[in-house]
Amino acid sequence: MDNTVNIALSRIDVLSRALDVTANNLANANTTGFKASRSLFTAYLAKQQGTNVVPGGREEVYSQDIAIYQEHRQGPLQKTGNPLDFAIQGDGFFTVRTPAGVRLTRNGQFTRSADGTLVDSSGNPVLDINGNNINLSNSQDGRPMENITVSLDGTISQPLGQTGQGMTMKAIINVVSVDNLFTLKPEGGYLLLPTTPTHRVPRERRKIRQGMIEDSNVNSVFEMTDMIRIQRDYDLNFQLLQTELTRQLNAIDKIMTEPSV
Repeated sequence: MDNTVNIALSRIDVLSRALDVTANNLANANTTGFKASRSLFTAYLAKQQGTNVVPGGREEVYSQDIAIYQEHRQGPLQKTGNPLDFAIQGDGFFTVRTPAGVRLTRNGQFTRSADGTLVDSSGNPVLDINGNNINLSNSQDGRPMENITVSLDGTISQPLGQTGQGMTMKAIINVVSVDNLFTLKPEGGYLLLPTTPTHRVPRERRKIRQGMIEDSNVNSVFEMTDMIRIQRDYDLNFQLLQTELTRQLNAIDKIMTEPSV
């Protein structure tokens, strides 16, 4: 294969991965807390060998994808009225304990397990500021806590006694941040693996909204438009590849059928 074919193939390879990323974004447009991903690619310049190259043709430009990163801009907040739904307004992540270790998430669509533990949609326990599971059962009889409230800083409280006068604090939901968001590694639709140290968000900066969830930040219209653009670019490069291969085959046929002198 000559240089034209190699260059076209490098572009097709990059576009194939970009198409996979865009398709995954569309598939998770309704996944709570999901963050859209983007492909980052650049030109790879290769010096041609020899001194008899034509002017302006001393470099070959190949396409090279170098990274896939997430857009961590906040998605729209949606009111649900469910007292166990939480959304973080601004920076920060909830922490959950998975079988593989502690993970971060913006998906605050929590529920109460059979033993009273606050868990995410996959059954992973949500952690408090001390790294412990949060239990939403009354300590006296083990029955589920009623009328719980969560303040902006993540403090979970319950009315004190049957009269409801005063509140008793049960736990504080842990909210952490990372220095570099691009060091987070996505796992599944909504979990993130921190690869650098995390820091607890100061109490005065926490903004947890009870009865709300954060929707995916995927813009379906943008993703569909981007998918059409990628597909057109892919088709153009594939046509170029087919044209070049046909030209080479025709040239070989002519050489093979050329009468010998």
